[in-house]
Amino acid sequence: MVTMEDYPDIETEWCPGCGNFGILKAIRKALVSVGKAPHEVLIVSGIGQAGKLPHYMKCNTFNGLHGRTLPLATGSKAANHDLTVLTVGGDGDTYGEGGNHLIHAIRRNPNITAIVHDNQIYGLTKGQASPTSELGMKTKVQTHGVVNTPLSPLSLAVSLDCSFVARGYAGNIEHLAGILEEAIKHRGFALVDILQPCVTFNKLNTFKWYAERVYRLDEEGYVPDDRIKAFERSLEWGDRIPIGIFYKKEKPTFEDGFGTLGEGTLISRPKDQTLVEELIDSFM
Repeated sequence: MVTMEDYPDIETEWCPGCGNFGILKAIRKALVSVGKAPHEVLIVSGIGQAGKLPHYMKCNTFNGLHGRTLPLATGSKAANHDLTVLTVGGDGDTYGEGGNHLIHAIRRNPNITAIVHDNQIYGLTKGQASPTSELGMKTKVQTHGVVNTPLSPLSLAVSLDCSFVARGYAGNIEHLAGILEEAIKHRGFALVDILQPCVTFNKLNTFKWYAERVYRLDEEGYVPDDRIKAFERSLEWGDRIPIGIFYKKEKPTFEDGFGTLGEGTLISRPKDQTLVEELIDSFM
């Protein structure tokens, strides 16, 4: 039986009060709830403060390049589809450098969970605006205020018919853990955008700011099976900000397209070097 003791606390290097701590705890709680032991889990990360999360977990880890978590996770899942595969990255990592990969991961629908620490700022590189920064927000680089329209990641995901779209809040760990549990159990690509206050560089979107605005979709009797309604809710931002599961749909996964995976994982197959050797010989 998997318990929280299987995922022990490890010393971190995040700023005191960072929203990442709530996300880390929620991920641990979700993995315990679904009964996944550390050796059954792979977390793929990129670059950034969010990308450090696997270093503070007991699990298999693959640190990739900035914005490249999703192709690595897709390939890892195809090679060993018995693994529970998660990705962690910030809003810059996932929506900026990795925006193109997000679009195509949604199209492919691999059975992985993408967890985005959305603090609306580049934290590791000391406070530049990110794709989700608010209009007018002033930073060390955007001293005159952000002029680019913020990306709405949930609207993008729903418009592309992503099979699982959700938003959590790092200030509500229990609710976030429940969302992550559902995302991990979902068969297909799950995007979980998490509102994560950055106490050092983002003085606008604070814990207090979110506490005054967030509300839970499930408390309003919302059912996440209508794509049009999900899109409408995804556009809601301002005095009220919804959190919860916006949209969920069952459809074939990327792995379903490869019948050979039904015979077992690729890594468990006997290795035949004949074709590789023939290919190498052809270049000589």
